[in-house]
Amino acid sequence: MDFMSIIKQINGVLWGPVMLFLLLGTGVLYTIKLRFLQVRRLKNIFKQTFGGIFKKDNSKDQEGISSFQALATAVAAQVGTGNLAGVATAIAAGGPGAVFWMWVSAFFGMGTIFSEAVLAQTYTEKIDGEVTGGPAYYIRKGLGSKFLAGFFAVTIIIALGFVGNMVQSNSIGAAFNSAFGIPNILSGIIIAVLVGLIIFGGISRIASFAEKVVPFMALLYILGGLIIVLKNYTMILPAFKMIIQGAFNPAAATGGIIGVTVKEAFRYGIARGLFSNEAGMGSTPHAHAVANVDHPAQQGLVAIMGVIIDTLVVCTFTALVILMTGVIDTGLTGIALTQEAFARGFGLIGNSFIAICLLFFSFTTIVGWYFFGEANMKYLFGKKSLNVYRILVLLFIVLGTTMNVPIVWELADMFNGLMVIPNLIALLGMISLVVKTLNDYESKYDKLGNIK
Repeated sequence: MDFMSIIKQINGVLWGPVMLFLLLGTGVLYTIKLRFLQVRRLKNIFKQTFGGIFKKDNSKDQEGISSFQALATAVAAQVGTGNLAGVATAIAAGGPGAVFWMWVSAFFGMGTIFSEAVLAQTYTEKIDGEVTGGPAYYIRKGLGSKFLAGFFAVTIIIALGFVGNMVQSNSIGAAFNSAFGIPNILSGIIIAVLVGLIIFGGISRIASFAEKVVPFMALLYILGGLIIVLKNYTMILPAFKMIIQGAFNPAAATGGIIGVTVKEAFRYGIARGLFSNEAGMGSTPHAHAVANVDHPAQQGLVAIMGVIIDTLVVCTFTALVILMTGVIDTGLTGIALTQEAFARGFGLIGNSFIAICLLFFSFTTIVGWYFFGEANMKYLFGKKSLNVYRILVLLFIVLGTTMNVPIVWELADMFNGLMVIPNLIALLGMISLVVKTLNDYESKYDKLGNIK
């Protein structure tokens, strides 16, 4: 048996039904324990996220970043190639009904991601004068396990900082080679230089970059999707009918074009939603940990907005464009299906539009994933290790554009799966603390988040 086959077998276990059940089940459990927080506090979520976005921050505290900057850094990592290629793969493999189950996973994922942000805020730490945090910190201090904390730190550095960023840079290189004929290695060098200019500036520069670029890239893609949806407005209701019908009767939704079952629609939809918004995976808490807020629950509410933006908005637009342009019966999958959908919607500029969006999505994911790895390098080796880590990340970015990536994808999936395990153990072990934190918040703040 070759190395690739071994890794695939490991991933078959890691990302099998048990993992999906644990991720979704954790979200369901938290949603119940938090009394459907994502519904009860919806106005509060929007106000907490956007209420102070245009207010000048008079804080002189340089130990953290603003709440919105933390969200932007988290969304930078959440909104990536999965929103373009992953949604298309889910529809191709699970039919339109997969989109419904993607929404379901997002709804319950809001409970999980709230808890991650609360725990990250609760267990921050100063390392060499800088505030940092994330699962490694709350696993060690809250759960009391140095082994699981160290295991998480090592796996996320490999999964996101190194292997994951190779996948992202490869996606950019392939897209620009296809759309504009730019050599992959040249794309890799340019990406590495631009990333280097950002990450060597530390958290303040990363946060400033995310705060400016992430809203722009999200709005650009949403606008493109909205134009196609409005051009094909007569297909809006049929598309939603396909999604709802396909969740429970896939054959009826597509007239049997895609031979899928309810089980496949459920599996691919749940997986796509969880992989896309990263709820429960232990990545986004690193950004939320360093936000300057008055109460941990406030950043938990902001974290929920990340799931709304990633899955309920961006992923949904990808799905609608695919279903409304009629490309579902082409036999294409992945990024090729999304490109074909936008090509039909926009004509000749469709491929270029997707290439540009892919550049933004992948580039911001690289920066976000670098930052998540940085927090864990600090945990393991202190701030003195960061320059070595930065150089290695840049080398992996260039290397990624030159490789045939099936094995890289498989390795990324494997280390992603491994890092989820200790994080889920911590979330399940500290559920009472999260509930206590929310109760404390709700005793002090009204339904709109104003102090009582």
